Amino acid sequence: MAIIFGIVGGGWRAEFFMRIVRALPDQFTVSGVVVRNEEKGRAFEEQWGVPTFRSTEDLLKQTTPSFVVLSVPVSQTPELIKQLVREGVPVLSETPPAADLEQLNLLYQDIGPDAKVQVAEQYAFQPLHAARIAIVQSGLLGTVSQAQVSAAHGYHGISIMRSLLGIRFENAQIRGFGFSSPIISGPNREGNPAQEQTAISNQVIAHLEFGDKLGVFDFTGDQYFSWIRSERVLVRGNKGEINNTRIAYLQDFRTPIQLELRRLNAGENGNLEGYYHKGILAGDKWAYRNPFQPGRLSDDEIAIATCLQKMGEYVQGGPSFYSLAEAAQDHYLGMMITQAVKSGETVQTIKQSWATF
Repeated sequence: MAIIFGIVGGGWRAEFFMRIVRALPDQFTVSGVVVRNEEKGRAFEEQWGVPTFRSTEDLLKQTTPSFVVLSVPVSQTPELIKQLVREGVPVLSETPPAADLEQLNLLYQDIGPDAKVQVAEQYAFQPLHAARIAIVQSGLLGTVSQAQVSAAHGYHGISIMRSLLGIRFENAQIRGFGFSSPIISGPNREGNPAQEQTAISNQVIAHLEFGDKLGVFDFTGDQYFSWIRSERVLVRGNKGEINNTRIAYLQDFRTPIQLELRRLNAGENGNLEGYYHKGILAGDKWAYRNPFQPGRLSDDEIAIATCLQKMGEYVQGGPSFYSLAEAAQDHYLGMMITQAVKSGETVQTIKQSWATF
């Protein structure tokens, strides 16, 4: 049976959810979308074939979604979360759930830990990140003490880092700095470059020390679309490491083993199964298998679909998969990195209202 959900917001991010529904109609259905501007609403209906409403109240009066996805500016998110929680409607909020530290604490204190709220932080569910996290959790690398992540900005990158390190709400000492350099402009949300232009690439590098564990954050916004700036991930444990797609570990103290994380797609090199992602192999074992094959989805869409699937299970009594507390913690650490970069001083994080152990 398909998971039925509503959406508040009809912008660029909402279209990711719509592409997933179009690719996987047997698994997901959208009951309606709140688009406050009538003209934009009609255009959205024409493009995606779903009803739109001018208010959240109308969406809930006329449809019965299992949960509502919030895909709105962060300035609107806290009040909408509180409104839906009061009405007993489970919420899957886009990131971040609130703009600053004060609002994060106020939101958490207002709705409490038992409210049916999760956050659509998808990066840890992207196939390659999910494969790395699964390998770490399998114990193959032993005790992990370091994760260097250059894959996503702010709270997104930190969510991957925390998953790799096994960190929850532990405090950190943070040092950071920024670095700017020229780059030839590449594609962006609007498409490919029309001409050669030189822009300034702004990089943030930070060290987060969680006691005996180290996180290294490194990101420049060009990486999301760039043809010449790629992600880099290094995870180190006492028995092995993952360096991008290479795994090196000790079978015993005299026997080193090396494996490659190998991506498998259908539809390549003459294969006639259709074009879709199958999964990621580590040697002869699956480190990750795409649960949405044969849907033709990008890695980010697979990850968002995973959030939707997990949210469907959560509202039926399943486990939390990325709580408001986790989202608040990642956003808080991201803000503290910014503070460390601006001040040039070491920043010490402190326990916030949502920090449970």
